[in-house]
Amino acid sequence: MKFSAILLASLATCNTSAFAPSRPIVSSKILSAATLEAPESTADATPAVKEPVVADMAVEKDWPVDQSANFVKDSERLQPGRYNDVENSIAIPFLPRPTALDGSHAGDYGFDPLGLSEKLDFYAMQESEVRHSRLAMLAAIGWPMSEMLAPSWMLQNGCAPSVLNGVNPLTFLSIVGFLGAAGWFELKTSLRASQSTPMGKMHEQDMGAVWKYGVAGDYNWDPLNLYSSCGDDFKGRKGLRDVELSHGRVAMLGITYFAAWEALTGHPIVENNMLFHPNALFPALALAYVVFTQIFEVSELDQYPIELRYTNEGEMKLERLKNGVSDIVKKVSSSTAEQKDNLDKLDEKFDIYAAPKKLETALRATYKYW
Repeated sequence: MKFSAILLASLATCNTSAFAPSRPIVSSKILSAATLEAPESTADATPAVKEPVVADMAVEKDWPVDQSANFVKDSERLQPGRYNDVENSIAIPFLPRPTALDGSHAGDYGFDPLGLSEKLDFYAMQESEVRHSRLAMLAAIGWPMSEMLAPSWMLQNGCAPSVLNGVNPLTFLSIVGFLGAAGWFELKTSLRASQSTPMGKMHEQDMGAVWKYGVAGDYNWDPLNLYSSCGDDFKGRKGLRDVELSHGRVAMLGITYFAAWEALTGHPIVENNMLFHPNALFPALALAYVVFTQIFEVSELDQYPIELRYTNEGEMKLERLKNGVSDIVKKVSSSTAEQKDNLDKLDEKFDIYAAPKKLETALRATYKYW
């Protein structure tokens, strides 16, 4: 028995690689001579296998992609949530920002005090605004032009025919015909699928990260190719849509003012109006506006308080303007003083200041009844 125990102990302390198939040794534990317990299995017993690296498609890559696969890099399309970090509306800083107005769409400045973007269909609201903007821009030109160029029998006491000004039978038929055609067009295009058109596919790529509806007001109509005038990419296209909506909103306010003014006064908007009659007031106001915007600017509307401040070079431009005006005044004053001195010298020689009175006395002397 002693010999057997000694033999077993010696076998346990020897290198077992001579008796077992060759494989990595994963444990340094030694078998007990008394119990012959096997070493505990550990996680290191199996060799580590490297997992295949899967590319993260959410991370933008630098290599060109196959556009036919409908993959658009994030740097080539609009990203949602531009104003997510802004709590209050930019247009109305004392009101909270509406949830739907996050800066993803053109013309979005957070102005929605009635909450219509949350109560009604957001895309339908955008479509409605674009259509009204385009009609208002046409009307803002057509209304005063009709009062200046149309014959009197088409007008109402010199004013453009309207609901408030009244209409005659011919203009009534014209208005009904136009509104009928516009209504038919709206009915036929209200449920259109714009993604199938060339511009629709372009908008689908631009707006793919925002939503699937494309761009409101897209009728695939751009005969002069003006849509790329601000840049043939998603930024340029959104910028041009911003310009269109800004002009459209001003036009809607303008046409409302036209109608209200004529309804209250009974006079056409072009009557005694500086925009339609030659005068120096309008050019002077335009020049003053240009000078003012070169010197001052309004602070960011989403920061409190909103204040009027100098532009980057505004203070220097204002100082230059003051110096220029001061130099002109000095030159005019010195020129006037010089001319006054010359006239005084002539008066001393020829008594020119008394010449008008002498002429009047001579003329009165020619007629005894004066």
